[in-house]
Amino acid sequence: MVGRNAFPIAIETEDAVPRGRDARVLVVAGGAGFIGSNLMRRLLDQGDRVICLDNLSTGRFENIAALVADPRFTFLRHDIIEPVTIAGPVDRIYNLACPASPPKYRADPLHTFKTSVLGAINLLAVAEAKGARILQSSTSEVYGDPDHSPQEEAYRGSVNTVGPRACYDEGKRAAETLFYETHRTRNVDIRIARIFNTYGPRMDPEDGRVVSNFICQALTGSPITIYGAGTQTRSFCYVSDMLDALEGLMEAPEATSSIFDPVNLGNPGEFTMLELAQMVLDLTGAQVPLVYRPLPADDPLQRRPDIGRARNLFGWGPKVPLREGLVPTIAYFREELQGQQRRTLGGAI
Repeated sequence: MVGRNAFPIAIETEDAVPRGRDARVLVVAGGAGFIGSNLMRRLLDQGDRVICLDNLSTGRFENIAALVADPRFTFLRHDIIEPVTIAGPVDRIYNLACPASPPKYRADPLHTFKTSVLGAINLLAVAEAKGARILQSSTSEVYGDPDHSPQEEAYRGSVNTVGPRACYDEGKRAAETLFYETHRTRNVDIRIARIFNTYGPRMDPEDGRVVSNFICQALTGSPITIYGAGTQTRSFCYVSDMLDALEGLMEAPEATSSIFDPVNLGNPGEFTMLELAQMVLDLTGAQVPLVYRPLPADDPLQRRPDIGRARNLFGWGPKVPLREGLVPTIAYFREELQGQQRRTLGGAI
């Protein structure tokens, strides 16, 4: 199997950044990731010009390979912990750069923390220089292991600053502070999205989060791993709903000062891990057992967003029920796994 960093990379120079008289220029940091690649395809379909920043440490070139030939698309292989220079105008910046699954952000916790903190500093500098609006992809993990549900934006959370998840949780919390203070002191136009669990096509089969784990285990005939008793809950938002939410927040007018405050984005539907596992088994037709493992340290027992602020600010609410969204997600993973098997068999001949 070809490693993700072995793909041919079209690294553009600053002078190659696409121009257009009427089209907006949007930067998507972390664009080769799951949400970022889906977002860029939508933006290109809408006529925007898109600059993708990604160091491909966890993003996948497969996610953007079909975009490289588009003259309105530019890929810059760049790590945002280093200063960012982009020639020409920039209208919008989406900061989606940071490993989001525990196995991946714990693989290099110092770099994960730097991606959130130094990345925010560097992209905010671009936004200030270009007069661009910038959106920070924060996370429901800023709430830690909450002591009440649903979680509203005013809830300050219960986070362990030195636990195994802290490099991600605290990095995102620090990034929110950087965005807030840059807006307050320098009048940079910001948006802060607290993203809850999102799933759908273009997830990495090796992502390590519960939806991808359960589906891949079911499709390969492996036992489904349940951590703890399986009664812990999550709320799952289909990717098309999340893209609607991100665009809605980014383009919401500055009608009130609260548009600069964090906004929860997610589906309020709440499911236990056992309920999700049974749904995956039903939809895949797999007959595999459940195996139980100890609950990881600091793993939240409950996660459900209060999305009242998003509804009030820009009229957003999710449309895709979990069972409906799992159907195309399972189809995507089935194709991905079959492709991996073909490549493995081809390499063995």
